Amino acid sequence: METFFHLRERGSSVRTECLAGLTTFLTMAYIVFVNPGILAAAGVPFAGAATATAIGAGLMCIAMGLATNLPIAMAPGMGLNAALAFSVIGVAQAYAPWQAGMAVILAEGLIMLVLVATGLREAVMNAIPLDLKRAIGVGIGLFIALIGLNQGGLIRPAPITLVTLGDFRSPVVWVTVLGLVAVLALMALRVKGAILWALLLATLAALVLGLARLPTALAAAPRFETFFAPFQRVGGTLALARLLEPVLLMGVFAILLTDFFDTMGSVVAIGEQAGFVEKDGRVPGIQRILTVDASAAATGGLFGCSSITCYIESAAGIAAGGRTGLGPIVAGLLFLLSAFFTPLIELVGGGVQVPNSTHYTLFAKGGFQVAQGSAFLYPVTAGVLIVVGFLMMQTARELDWGALETGFPAFLILLGIPLTYSIAHGIGLGFLSHVLIMAFRGRAREVHPLMWGFSAAFLALFLWHSFGGGH
Repeated sequence: METFFHLRERGSSVRTECLAGLTTFLTMAYIVFVNPGILAAAGVPFAGAATATAIGAGLMCIAMGLATNLPIAMAPGMGLNAALAFSVIGVAQAYAPWQAGMAVILAEGLIMLVLVATGLREAVMNAIPLDLKRAIGVGIGLFIALIGLNQGGLIRPAPITLVTLGDFRSPVVWVTVLGLVAVLALMALRVKGAILWALLLATLAALVLGLARLPTALAAAPRFETFFAPFQRVGGTLALARLLEPVLLMGVFAILLTDFFDTMGSVVAIGEQAGFVEKDGRVPGIQRILTVDASAAATGGLFGCSSITCYIESAAGIAAGGRTGLGPIVAGLLFLLSAFFTPLIELVGGGVQVPNSTHYTLFAKGGFQVAQGSAFLYPVTAGVLIVVGFLMMQTARELDWGALETGFPAFLILLGIPLTYSIAHGIGLGFLSHVLIMAFRGRAREVHPLMWGFSAAFLALFLWHSFGGGH
């Protein structure tokens, strides 16, 4: 094991990596429940999507760990699943059958594999200015912190001010606060595995305050209705054949662009946190990372759980000491087990139903509106996400804020990622502003042609979303 993973060389151990893998898994476990819930709104069978999520995430975490020996875990991407459910398939399958939506994901993954094989995807990553890469990591840190604040009830939506302080009468908020205080205290005391212990303490608080209950059953049988969805027949036609429809072709483009830069942002951010990004911003072994990531996207479509991608929650495992591929392998094995033991996973990663809550809700076109009623929050993991967001902010001190051509685009990326709730959209705003400022300064020729090409692609994507998502 030492020979394969180089544990001592990276300052780690089997115990540390197992702890990191468990921490990463517990931080990501919510996806087993959240992802099928989002997909179910578009007609995807919930139980089948839950099984596909657990097995897909498990297999691809193991593949990433073995192929790259890096602490990068994988699961169906948040944001990508919503784009698929509400912009490609549509509520109640208004735009296309859900099987055709999974065909879009399969096609996107296969196209991504071609881009990786030709070296284009790596070339794009190397064409991006270093400060913009660093800003992506910091922006994702802010995004993670925002998710934690929202999932923990410390902030809540407001119709005029957009957000406001949460309701401290709610036990959800107090579980979040206890979890946050626990992780800060344990980190201050330099307790090994502080994040994992904080998750367990927050779970105990949720049990004591009545927000969680011990499961009545330990196991649940897996379901496989969604597997090989693109090859299922819908109305006598193979779902894969529907890709020739213009709306679904545009869906392939939109998902491809989003997945492309979500992965890039996540890999750079995780790499900065783990310390394996080189001084010029390049990521060693990026070709292997991108190959596994593209294969994972195609696998997600094949299994019927949306695009599987690199997960920024890997930063939680890195914060717990993970530095090798053994961590994601451990997380992957736990994901595979979770296909059979979802009641136990729900105790830590599952949501808490909060009645009479003011929250954002998705409507048919994929937008948000403020609603009053029952909502699901995730207070047990919220405190950990806030701290992980803080840890990822440290790169901000290395940004050159005095250079307008990179400083302002970095600023837009920092704002855009959390406020648009999309890594790709924030990156797009930064790219567009960078090429424009360079052009205004008469330095257009210094901009890499790929930066111009993808800036134009982002502009087309923004316009597509603005005019009704192509529907």
